[in-house]
Amino acid sequence: MLLLGIDLGTSSIKVSVVDAETQKWIASVQYPEHEVGITSLQTGWAEQSPETWWEHIKQAIKKLNASNKFDPKEIAAIGIGYQMHGLVLVDKRQNVLRDSIIWCDSRAVEIGNAAWSSIGADRCSGCLLNSPANFTASKLSWVKKNEPKIYEQADKMMLPGDFVAMKFTGEITTTSSALSEGILWDFEKNEISKDVLNYFGFDENILPRVEFVFSTHGNVSEQVAKELSLKPGIPVSYKAGDQLNNAVSLNVFQPGEVAATAGTSGVIYAITDKLFADKFSRVNAFAHVIHTRNERRLGVLLCINGTGIMNRWVKGLSGSDYKDMNKLAYEIEPGSDGLIVFPFGNGAERIFENKIVGAHFLDIDLNTHSREHVFRATQEGIVFSFRYGLDIMRENGIQPSVIHVDRANMFLSDLFAEVFVNTTNVPVELYENDGSVGAAIGAGIGAGIYSSVKEAFTNLKMVKKVDPGEKVKIYDGLYNKWKNELLNFL
Repeated sequence: MLLLGIDLGTSSIKVSVVDAETQKWIASVQYPEHEVGITSLQTGWAEQSPETWWEHIKQAIKKLNASNKFDPKEIAAIGIGYQMHGLVLVDKRQNVLRDSIIWCDSRAVEIGNAAWSSIGADRCSGCLLNSPANFTASKLSWVKKNEPKIYEQADKMMLPGDFVAMKFTGEITTTSSALSEGILWDFEKNEISKDVLNYFGFDENILPRVEFVFSTHGNVSEQVAKELSLKPGIPVSYKAGDQLNNAVSLNVFQPGEVAATAGTSGVIYAITDKLFADKFSRVNAFAHVIHTRNERRLGVLLCINGTGIMNRWVKGLSGSDYKDMNKLAYEIEPGSDGLIVFPFGNGAERIFENKIVGAHFLDIDLNTHSREHVFRATQEGIVFSFRYGLDIMRENGIQPSVIHVDRANMFLSDLFAEVFVNTTNVPVELYENDGSVGAAIGAGIGAGIYSSVKEAFTNLKMVKKVDPGEKVKIYDGLYNKWKNELLNFL
């Protein structure tokens, strides 16, 4: 029995087929091979086409089928991991009305700040666990105010994973987890937030039907099944935001467990059974995939928009590939001979209370610094931004003893992993699973193929552990220097 997992990222789509019995991937592809761009019509805006996502997903599945490593007809369930916080609007015929306003878009910051003030900080923190900030509800309000004709045509608003499931099945559902990441869920009452609906003037009918994360969100239609060589009627039985899904892929479900990723954005995601709220909403709590009224499981999420996208920008300018960049960066001593990088050029950063800081190179010495210095300073600057955010989590009682990561994206760099553990002073355990594999296993849980979450991860094995070493003091000093320079920008 096979499971299909889809990871809808910002840069590309990854799909994997997993053997349900062994939980091992059989085949995996990424599509397209180049990194997909973001449309920015104005400074601080970020959009992508949902129909392009769907086309890329279909092409990825066709490419996967062409590997001839499995029989597509043996796929029994589909799971979806997706980029969080995006807004997709469709009309009654399920036609997309505009490009998606995605996670790193900053246009709705002031709308969210006004909602925080009007609803009240205490109520937002107690019920929503967050400021509406520039999350999905605020983005929908922006459309309502600035594109009223589009808003009037909208039958349903969705998160990106809801849209993908709709394209597979023709049905529209969402989850409390998805609504919580859009700041539309009341944790106190365990229902859609009336405070948010009333403040923004949204009709509740614009929201999809709410289902549990691990449940049937529709069945693959005859038309889609024929096009993709799948069996019609198989369930889409799991969908979760990418950081929740990354935690799933790493078997991170229980209080005290922590996951991280360093893709386009950088994230640390810690599980708690407490109703968590940072007083400045610099880190955010959402309903984890197994959260229920009776078993509280929240994911406390630190997100840094400008991480891997900064490294990609440097790669594009230099004409190098990531492997060469990592090798050359190793030739430079810690601290990059004084070159400092702030990687915050991808919109408003929550850790700075939604300020736009921008990306910066500081203290460039034209007689000393080379591209090798730029490569190393970029990785160090990204890690230091993780440390800055992790210290905020520590202020709020999150004290990770070990961090679980997929051996992917920037954690493919031994240098990055070494700098990360010595700067944070927290060991890292690396696993070969990724988001597409996690989505496939999630599909198996949702379809009842596994009797429990525990059974679904019986074969998950750590491939490497990186421990802090003698450079902890060195990196602590370098981080404090970087932080002091950063404070001049805030």
